[in-house]
Amino acid sequence: MRTVEVLLDEAADLSVREAWLRLADAGLPSQALHPSPTNSPHLTLATCAELTSPLRWELAEVAAALPLPVRFTGVVRFERPTSVLAWALDLDPALAELHRRVWEAVSSDSSPATLNPFHEPGRWNPHVTLGRTRRPGAFAGPRIPDLLPAPPLSVRLTTLRSYDTETGVLEMLEPRS
Repeated sequence: MRTVEVLLDEAADLSVREAWLRLADAGLPSQALHPSPTNSPHLTLATCAELTSPLRWELAEVAAALPLPVRFTGVVRFERPTSVLAWALDLDPALAELHRRVWEAVSSDSSPATLNPFHEPGRWNPHVTLGRTRRPGAFAGPRIPDLLPAPPLSVRLTTLRSYDTETGVLEMLEPRS
């Protein structure tokens, strides 16, 4: 499975990493404990089975729209197959357009069975994961937001990338020159 993700600017990346460390120091699930060298704060836009040449071209066009300013809106929790604690992003028109373009590219080039329905426009909740676990309710309780630094108000999404979850290969998706 391949992800299509966008990375954060340096200041926002550091803020997210600080939140990861605070969660880990409190003994809570945290992305700081994720051992992969490719682990970095990011926003997942979509998933697909593979990146074909036509899809790479379309994503290169999307990458040309970066950097894109966005805003964090606060802490959000999801209880899906896993419990997730994250900082939510404001789904403003520019971010919605970036996401729509990625979704359309990926969905036109992929089998529906390989697409994550949570990434579908209208269902997608843009967020940057702070911690994740298979323990239901791990992030319940009022003390969690008090452990975290305030998210930065101004963030820029800077770089489009894809991660292959099976091989661990990370690929930067650069704009065409």
